[in-house]
Amino acid sequence: MAGTVHIEVVGLKISECSPFPCDENRTCGLSGCLYSGKLVDAFRELKSVLHETYGDRVDLKLTLVDDGAPEYIRTIIERDFPPIPMVLVNGRVTKIGRITLDRIKAEIEKEL
Repeated sequence: MAGTVHIEVVGLKISECSPFPCDENRTCGLSGCLYSGKLVDAFRELKSVLHETYGDRVDLKLTLVDDGAPEYIRTIIERDFPPIPMVLVNGRVTKIGRITLDRIKAEIEKEL
């Protein structure tokens, strides 16, 4: 079994959590942030749900880049052009590009 899985979500304070509408038909798998559509709210809900499921085996971090990005984030953006919000799993860029519970859990399971 691996150690702690580190999930980092990178975006802007005003970012939406997904390119899809936040309504009763959404497919993100989260409900505590319903109708918000905001990255920060969705991150809080994601963190809560993942903590309930995985406990201390998963660590989540939100990196907002409105006022500048850390060097490692700038390098990733220049190299990979990932969608925002960007989801990193143990530093690896994923192709998720939105806050969605099932896809993030699938990435966590690969690491555990």
